Amino acid sequence: MPYQTINPFNNQLIKEYQTHNDEQVEQALATAHQLYKSDWAQGEMQPRLQVLHKLAELMTSRSEELAKGITVEMGKLIEQSRAEIKICAAIASYYADNAAEFLKPVPYPSSLGEAWVEHHPIGVIMAVEPWNFPYYQLMRVLAPNLAAGNSVMVKHASIVPHCAETFEKLLSEAGAPKGAYTNLFISQDQVAALIDDDRVQGVALTGSEKAGAVVAARAAGKLKKSTLELGGNDIFAVLDDADIDHAAKVGAQARIANAGQVCTAAKRFIVHQKVADEFLKKFTQHFSELKTGDPLDSNTTLGPLSSAQALKTLSKQVSEAVKQGAKLHYGGSAVANNAGNFFEATILTGITRDNPAYFAEFFGPVAQIYVVENDEQLVELANDSHYGLGGALFTRDLARARRLASKIETGMLYVNSATDTAPELPFGGVKRSGFGRELSDLGIKEFVNQKLVVLAGKS
Repeated sequence: MPYQTINPFNNQLIKEYQTHNDEQVEQALATAHQLYKSDWAQGEMQPRLQVLHKLAELMTSRSEELAKGITVEMGKLIEQSRAEIKICAAIASYYADNAAEFLKPVPYPSSLGEAWVEHHPIGVIMAVEPWNFPYYQLMRVLAPNLAAGNSVMVKHASIVPHCAETFEKLLSEAGAPKGAYTNLFISQDQVAALIDDDRVQGVALTGSEKAGAVVAARAAGKLKKSTLELGGNDIFAVLDDADIDHAAKVGAQARIANAGQVCTAAKRFIVHQKVADEFLKKFTQHFSELKTGDPLDSNTTLGPLSSAQALKTLSKQVSEAVKQGAKLHYGGSAVANNAGNFFEATILTGITRDNPAYFAEFFGPVAQIYVVENDEQLVELANDSHYGLGGALFTRDLARARRLASKIETGMLYVNSATDTAPELPFGGVKRSGFGRELSDLGIKEFVNQKLVVLAGKS
């Protein structure tokens, strides 16, 4: 696909970008590998941490400019774009403040002698990242790996080239040497060639299940470590003792944030039958109050999908679900008389297990409602999924919440809150949602050599 900035609010082409040829890619890889071999990567950590501190300062001071770039390029509401810049700065600061502690030598008592584990960089990391959080996804990979000493090369999504290019410029301005972070406008074949190259030692991907399978297989074929954050079909469970007003309000926002284009968005709403009618009524009311419009306008509450293709895909999914027996409770169509990629907030009920919608991920503002009779049915339905990324559970009984949380097969679960993110909390899933973790102390140890050293005897 060509690298283009197309405003999803009106589908106007803003700019086209030149792709990198094989010679340019080779030069970039050679530079990144050479930097990994240098004192920058192998020496003291402090210069790298200073870059992260400066990066956080730059993103904070330019928050409005950067946020507007996100909104114009992929359609996110401006307030949500500002929040994305804020969390990016927080992640950079988090690793600048904590990386030294995370990677300090760890002593291991042993009868064989004095023993400890050191943490060293492993080389060039190749990252393939999506468009829905065009800076946050980059920062999750960049910050821990820069601190550890790995060089990072990135193929970003083709519909957010402005953000991709801007992030690279921010790193340079923050003081990162050439090769520490490299943005590449390249093809899938060029990505494959980079994964095959011996100088690349790790691969990180956030994206679709299909892309993850291809990249993981390629990396595994070369015996290289990979981390994957793929799709999700997250539950939003409402128990019979929940605060229904609160659950309905939070649930609506959890489904339509970023126009529903979030891997950890609430997608399958599992509601106890005692409160199902009340919840659905209030949930529908929140959807009915949404206002589509220019995502740069603070009055807009439901923005466009990221592209015309995304709109086409979602429209087809909803149509097929209804053909296969799902009931269209609310919405269900592209917004008429609009040049942008808008889809109505939609609620589907009556979805049976033989309906393709049951296992599918809807990447847009479409909620599925399921009704259960008890906690056992809730757990069974929650776990009857190919995915296991995040989830939410609403109840006043925290002991009950703890019991259910331990039974639900997911990488993350929030009680009485929508799924969220924070620099200090690990992010990742199980099943087809991928493997490995980003953020927290776990994220920085995914691509380091945890080297054991043993001093046996006396010199």
